[in-house]
Amino acid sequence: MGVDPGTQIMGYAVIEVRGQHVTVLRYDVINMKALGSNHAVKLKRIFDRMIELIDEFLPDELAIEAPFFGVNVQSMLKLGRAQGVAIAACLSRQIPYVEYAPTKVKQSVTGSGSATKEHVAHMLRQTLALPPIAEAPKLLDATDALAVALCHHYQKGNNATAAGGKSWGKFLAENPDRLNAATTKKATPRATKKTV
Repeated sequence: MGVDPGTQIMGYAVIEVRGQHVTVLRYDVINMKALGSNHAVKLKRIFDRMIELIDEFLPDELAIEAPFFGVNVQSMLKLGRAQGVAIAACLSRQIPYVEYAPTKVKQSVTGSGSATKEHVAHMLRQTLALPPIAEAPKLLDATDALAVALCHHYQKGNNATAAGGKSWGKFLAENPDRLNAATTKKATPRATKKTV
């Protein structure tokens, strides 16, 4: 299950993975605009709807987009609470979760960490053979959630190169001369970096 947290509109998506085949079971939004300005009421709505979805689809894992760092501190706090409530709903059903940075999600799906919501939606329609949606602009938060779920699938090692990038192993196999050139240069110590 993928979630794109929000305090006005929260996107969610559920995918099923069998081997290399990905099936989209549902992607939609939880719209809280009509609930007014009471943040507690919105948080309760997020929790209740997440529990309903979890009980309906019984997901094995939750992938959720980590809040980006914005200028408005109050907005960041509200977004963090919305994310926390979605995570709490999953934990209440013993479902593990993982967070992905927005740039990581976009990179996984489009090959560019600075892709727009529209570009993400377009790539998802091509990758997953989704039908065109008349209300596509209204569902950009839903396609963002679908991108989070697909990013998680890719990060688990399945279809690692299907997201528009190449693996280092494939690059080195296709460019053995680059490896030799790199090893003949003076080696400089580098910190080991692990990508999740």
